[in-house]
Amino acid sequence: MSIVTPAGQPTRPASTPTAPLPGTGRRALAVPPTAPLPGTGRRALAVPPAAPLPGVGRPAQAVPPAPGSGSARLPAPVWVIAAVFVAVELAVSGRYGFLQDELYFIEAGRHLAFGYVDQPPLAPLLTRVTDVLGVSPTAIRIVPALAGGAVVVITARFAVLFGAGRFGRILAALITACAPLVLALAHLGITEGPDLLAWAVVLLCATTALLRDRPRWWLGAGFAAGIGLEDNNLMLLLLIGLAAGILCSGHRWVLGTRWPWLGAGIAAVIWAPNVAWQATHGWPQLAMASELHQLNSSPGAFLTGPVTVLAFAGVLVMPLLVAGFVRLWRTTDLRFLAITSALLVVYVLVWIPGKTYYAEGTAPALVASAAVAAEGWIARGRRPGVRRRLVVAAPLVSIAISAQTILPIVPIAYLHDVPNLDKVTTADTFGWPQLTRAVAAQDAALARAGQAPTSIFAGNYGEAGALDVLGTADHLPPVLSGNNNYWMWGPGRASDRIVLVVDALGWLRPYFAHCRVLTTYYVPYHVPSDFTGLDIGVCTGPVGGWRTLWPHLQNYG
Repeated sequence: MSIVTPAGQPTRPASTPTAPLPGTGRRALAVPPTAPLPGTGRRALAVPPAAPLPGVGRPAQAVPPAPGSGSARLPAPVWVIAAVFVAVELAVSGRYGFLQDELYFIEAGRHLAFGYVDQPPLAPLLTRVTDVLGVSPTAIRIVPALAGGAVVVITARFAVLFGAGRFGRILAALITACAPLVLALAHLGITEGPDLLAWAVVLLCATTALLRDRPRWWLGAGFAAGIGLEDNNLMLLLLIGLAAGILCSGHRWVLGTRWPWLGAGIAAVIWAPNVAWQATHGWPQLAMASELHQLNSSPGAFLTGPVTVLAFAGVLVMPLLVAGFVRLWRTTDLRFLAITSALLVVYVLVWIPGKTYYAEGTAPALVASAAVAAEGWIARGRRPGVRRRLVVAAPLVSIAISAQTILPIVPIAYLHDVPNLDKVTTADTFGWPQLTRAVAAQDAALARAGQAPTSIFAGNYGEAGALDVLGTADHLPPVLSGNNNYWMWGPGRASDRIVLVVDALGWLRPYFAHCRVLTTYYVPYHVPSDFTGLDIGVCTGPVGGWRTLWPHLQNYG
């Protein structure tokens, strides 16, 4: 149906009453035809312009349903894929052991506050909740596993918004569930799992509000953003990128309505306690951000960063992701997502290329767009069955290749033979009970020699967390550290007369008369952990008490 506007101005044709409509007693309006359409012999109908949407100031537009979109319901296989994802994560969660950050968060949960040096309060708070199930890797990893399963479903929901058919929705869920990055982040009880979910919910709510004209969804986006900010301050990157994407796209009109600002207000209220804590403690997370920039800006990181960003879903899926980004950019209503994703990637590659996963929060939207692009590619082919099998095989083969490098499935004795190992999710999760026993053995030996340690000083928050969480049965003396929030907690009433030192002898030597090595701890089975070859020693003859020395022992990073 075409719109005819003589002399460039819309006209409202005169209506002529006709016979009553059967069974209604009301008359239909006869719309007069206009001149024939050129070359067709068919007449167009003169249609009056649409009235503006109330309170928006832009004309209503008829948005046809996407081809093959059908019902908005998710197919049953999507839920099956999500359930299998959660089941696999929980099944392997107890292998190897804790990550150092998990041990640190457990201890931080015993010092509840509105903020910490290196993260907002949500992750430590969650450890207090899961503590009712006992202190174990499986207990602390229930929440991230469920968060990962939710991200799988949300990605399929994005595919619905983008017009995917049944196959596209299932493919979006499959790619997400097989993505190495998602599997890795959902495996550990740290900030990144809930953070990925919060980013996905914010983007889903914002996209629904814009594409479906449901302004109240901005309130859901604000709530999710507030929760995300209480988990990880990286949410700020998404909010800035999203605002820029909207400003640079055809959706900028929405910023003239109240709903996005109400959502922003909700987020600000939820985030306020953490902001207040940071302000009253000297903004330590700014110092942490600077330190992380220094640690993750090596020349090698700048070289490998661009490839790593695209490889989050597997090398074989990279062509689909490129096609998905192109589709987001070319689709006017979705371009704001492409701009948001591009800005985040550029920021990460320029400022902190060693942490490329900081930019992967927009992955669900990108994967969903890739699934829609794949559907189109399959439909255009002469042999769609072959193309469909290739598309499905890409994520499955990718995860089959990389699973042993990101999940604890290889027997620990053979872990040192695995190439391209992701130490964070594998090697660094093994050896903490053994380190605790090694420290406890030296503590007992010194006590038998009449030199019972009055405190323990560890060089890293993970080492201190391991001794605090796993060493309770060994009745160790107070565990201290100058690293991150351990420095903020201070030495308490601990004495530094005889200090058992873990991985920090060089740090303490300037402040003690005598320091010596007692033993060196190596992770069993030659596991290539970052926490192997640690010197355990003892220092005596302090030049001052802990409170005198403490200002010199601060170490953020």
